[in-house]
Amino acid sequence: MARVEFATHHTIESSVQGDAHDALFELGLMYCAGRDVMLDLVEAHKWFNLAALRGNAEAKRYRAEIACELTKVEIAKAQKRAREWLALH
Repeated sequence: MARVEFATHHTIESSVQGDAHDALFELGLMYCAGRDVMLDLVEAHKWFNLAALRGNAEAKRYRAEIACELTKVEIAKAQKRAREWLALH
């Protein structure tokens, strides 16, 4: 997986106030590295997928990289979680 530069919580909070796809991308970064949360590639895929849907090109790249490490079942689980999140938000 590519080397990831991490944001601080302050940056994430700023992103939430500003550009939503950046906040979603930051959540993906947190989950793919286990920074301040348990490492969870399925959850990371979900957040990168949501950020990609909102136009974040870098999220598309990270989602593809993570997909190579997941099974088809795990990818389906991540996609289901993304759809559920979209239904609520």
